[in-house]
Parts: sequence; C-alpha cells; structure tokens
Amino acid sequence: MNPARILYYLRNYRELQFALAIRYPRLFSDKQFLKIVFRQLIGSELNLDQPKTFNEKLQWLKLYDHNPEYTRMVDKYEAKKYVAGIIGDEYIIPTLAVYNNTSEIDLDALPDRFVLKCTHDSGSVAICKDKKIFKKDEAFAMFEKGLSKNYFWQNREWPYKNVKPRIIAETYLEDIETQELRDYKFFCFDGKVKVLFIAEDRQGDEETKFDFFDADFRHLDIRNGHPNADVPPAKPHSFDKMKEMAEKLSQGIPHLRVDFYEANGKIYFGELTFSHWSGFTPFEPEEWDLKFGQWLKLPSKKMI
Repeated sequence: MNPARILYYLRNYRELQFALAIRYPRLFSDKQFLKIVFRQLIGSELNLDQPKTFNEKLQWLKLYDHNPEYTRMVDKYEAKKYVAGIIGDEYIIPTLAVYNNTSEIDLDALPDRFVLKCTHDSGSVAICKDKKIFKKDEAFAMFEKGLSKNYFWQNREWPYKNVKPRIIAETYLEDIETQELRDYKFFCFDGKVKVLFIAEDRQGDEETKFDFFDADFRHLDIRNGHPNADVPPAKPHSFDKMKEMAEKLSQGIPHLRVDFYEANGKIYFGELTFSHWSGFTPFEPEEWDLKFGQWLKLPSKKMI
C-alpha cells in the first residue's frame, strides 16, 4: 500500500480513538486513555517506562502516586481546612455556605456579590457581581451538570476520584489596584518553587494571559495554553510571602502547583493542583517541558 495512504488511515484511526476516549472514557483503562489523549494533544507517544518531560511525568503520577491525602487537598471545601492548618486561617477566602445541590441554594441569604463553585471539578464557577442581573438559571444548569459527573474520568486525575460533589459560596474578591483578581500560580518541586506564572484578564472579553517567571521573578520566554501579555504584569507586593507559603504547603510532595490571589494588599489561598493543564498542553519552546521534567523527581509507585 502507498505510504501516504497508510499514514492517512493511521491518522484517521488515531482520531477515531481520541474521539471515542473523550466521548466514552470508561471504555478504556487509565493507561490506554492517557496514551491516546497524550498522543493526540501533545503530538508524541507517551513514554511511561522512562518518562522525561514534565507532561509525561504528570501522566505517570496520575497512574502511580495515589496518596489518599491528595483527595482532601483538591476538594475546594476541604482544602481550605487543610491549608489553614499549615499557614493559618487569615489566608483563607471566607466560605459563605455549602450546598449538596442547587435546590439548597438560597440567593436571598447571600450578599449582593459572591462566587459559587463546585468543590470537585475545575471550571464550574459562577461569579455574581450584582444579584439583580445574575443569570441564575444558566448558573444552576451548569452546576447540575457538574454535580452529575465524576471529574476523574475527564483526564484521569486520581486525586479527584473520590471528592464529594458539592457547591460552595465564597466571598467575592477584587483587587482595587489591578481592577481584577490575578492568579499567582507557583510550581513547586519537593517543596521548592522553581517557576510561577501570573494569570490575568480571566473575567474580561480579552483572552486570558499567562506570564511565566523564575523564582527570582525574572520573566521567562514560556507560552503554555495562553499567550503572554503585551506588557508583563508587575511583581505582586506579597511575592516573597506567597513563595514562602507555597514551599511550606508543598513539602514532601514531588510536584504541587500552589495558587494564591493578592487583593488589596492581602494574600488569599486559591487552590492546590497536582496536574497543571492535566499534562495535556504543550510548552513553547518545547525545551521547557524537558526542563520542568528534570525538576520533577518521581517517587515510588503508590497504587490503591
């Protein structure tokens, strides 16, 4: 057969596999699923026997680093108590209420501005800046959909597998100086910050911007998932304190991304993430995928 024809059929077969894995993820074992999705989104074969890149090692951790404490750490309600026990209550965004389903949500009992989010997934968030124009039906439909799913099956991120699906209401935050709420995300390896990025323009009409910096806040030539800002964001006032707390929270863990906000001179804990972009987003330039991978030292396998 003509080599071009073979490549055509192979490409179509792989695209069909990927479509099936996304639509019917439970048909595939964890390892099969990760190999199919990695190949399609990263563009290379997943090497689990001798992983070298950061994205490869994140897939390995999904399969083999199953510390039961991780479940508590990614639960957006339980994580607050976990983090408060290490760095203190003063860095925790106040929780206004916890709900098991949307029928329990009493909007009248909430302030005019608030945030609702699912505790067990990523992305199920509704921000209310004015209750008079809050799109309740749209938000509640999103939460009903989110509550019906086990987020683990989406990307096989093991820490989410046993998180109890709930909705929490939180205090709304906004920084007067930046007129938004920027996310400061610290990549920690064995308790040491190596890199961070700042996420901005997350609630506006423009595309979100990611700008990467080293541990001394020198801007890095990295793009990953979103473009850089035209003008890199300024160093946050509480940078050194956030860095210190990120290292404290990540002690004894091969890799952990620790997220903070800075609002009106005060630091707030955001979330803990074990799999940045779930390990399915390429780095530009590619050399950074290998560099991050060199920082990540894999532990012994812990499967349950």
